Amino acid sequence: MGRVLVIGLDPVRIPGWDPEPVVAAIARGQARFADLGIEADLCLVTPEEDVEAVIVAALTGKDYACVVIGGGLRNHEPLLELFERVVNLVARHGSGAAIAFNRTPDGSAEAALRWLR
Repeated sequence: MGRVLVIGLDPVRIPGWDPEPVVAAIARGQARFADLGIEADLCLVTPEEDVEAVIVAALTGKDYACVVIGGGLRNHEPLLELFERVVNLVARHGSGAAIAFNRTPDGSAEAALRWLR
């Protein structure tokens, strides 16, 4: 079906909250990809790092049929500019990969399937 890249916020590196529920949901999402026989890579970032370099390295390291952008980047108003940068990086460096958006961290496979079929 094609390889998938999931880009999202790294819950472990965001201070001030319990990351475990999100870590568990991401793990369930990755397991769902495996159950479907879809190769999926994670690219987890924080706003404090050089997000552009990290994402461009991930996008250009392998060929992806679809890139899923997580809700943590999309739904938090202070990260709107970061979300826009991520979308534009995928458009620029994603080699024609479809762009999908998950509803929850464990729903990434379903988001990708909308574009991989």
